[in-house]
Amino acid sequence: MGQSNERSDVVIAGAGIAGLALAAALGHALKPKFSIFVCDPALGRDVPLDDRVSAITKSARLLLATLGVWDRVEARAQPVHEMKITDSRLEDTVRPEFLNFEEDVSTGEPLAHMVEHRDLTIALRDVAESNGARLLSSGVEDYRVSDLEAIVGLAGGRSVASPLLVAADGARSKLRSIAGISSVASAYGQSGIVATIGHERDHEGVAVQHFLPAGPFAILPLTGRRSSIVWTESTAEANRIVALAPEEFQKELSGRFGKKLGTIELLSPVRAYPLSRATARNFVGDRFALLGDAAHVIHPLAGQGLNLGLRDVAALAECIADAARLGLDHGGPDVLKRYERWRRSDTVAMGSVTDNLNRLFSNRSDTLRLVRDVGLGVVARMPAVKNYFSYEAAGVSGEVPRLLRGEVL
Repeated sequence: MGQSNERSDVVIAGAGIAGLALAAALGHALKPKFSIFVCDPALGRDVPLDDRVSAITKSARLLLATLGVWDRVEARAQPVHEMKITDSRLEDTVRPEFLNFEEDVSTGEPLAHMVEHRDLTIALRDVAESNGARLLSSGVEDYRVSDLEAIVGLAGGRSVASPLLVAADGARSKLRSIAGISSVASAYGQSGIVATIGHERDHEGVAVQHFLPAGPFAILPLTGRRSSIVWTESTAEANRIVALAPEEFQKELSGRFGKKLGTIELLSPVRAYPLSRATARNFVGDRFALLGDAAHVIHPLAGQGLNLGLRDVAALAECIADAARLGLDHGGPDVLKRYERWRRSDTVAMGSVTDNLNRLFSNRSDTLRLVRDVGLGVVARMPAVKNYFSYEAAGVSGEVPRLLRGEVL
């Protein structure tokens, strides 16, 4: 890989939600003099393949609104007005509700908004491009650091020189390995089964988290009479379930979904995603930064994975923009270390919380079930504690980047 004739102020490897959001944020803050390349073979497809959904918290929504993205997805975003938490065995005929969270009636602020990844990705592509980012359907193959820049090699032999390479290439980040950054990782031996379900009755914006012995089973409201399920099972059992014919799958699903929403039907392909926890030992390297799942992966039971990635986006964009406006080297070690300090403790803490919750609830111990149900009952009777959990989940505690407060960079 020789010297490059092409140059960019930042190269982002990966056109998922985190990578595109960073491009949109940097373009919004620094255009027209700041050049951004986003590189990913997935950009060769008009419609993204990702059929998952995520709960967008208040802070993430403010970021998206500030960048002009939220207006493009709001009509298909389902407000979550209430979250109900139950703990039961599969054979139990009654699922007692131990804890619930409701929207803030004084402000009308929902707990979150359910957004389909496909809708959000398309909107982010449009905004990133309109803010000046170049979207290239070539993947990043490798890179090397030379003097004050990274020489980034793309598929097909093309290369780009840039002061900073950002790896937003997912949990199995190839670039993280090339950079020599290891991660502390553990597989849960579980997979999350994801599908979209149609139902006879209106969900009324209520999300449900059933804690079952095999793992959490979430029903997440979507627009219309639709919900997304995230169904955790052992990986072997999940593979068996995904391989079932649609009518057999629906029979397995019915015992977990319940009858409250009436007759149900399968509206999408059924997919299973292996679940794990991982945190990179370093979030940055020489002219190199990790973003989103490339830096950290957590269990989905709290619905915080995507929001953590958008918090990364807000912090890194602010660090880069502040340096660029002062004429400083925005890919230099001081800038990158500021980003790492800002994000590491939050991601480690959230990873530990979701890990402990999964271990506490994904088991068949009657003793642990009694302990956790008592604990949930205590929290339910302490509004201050419930408010604390809601505040933390919304991403508005600690040193909050400007974009997450709805302020422009």
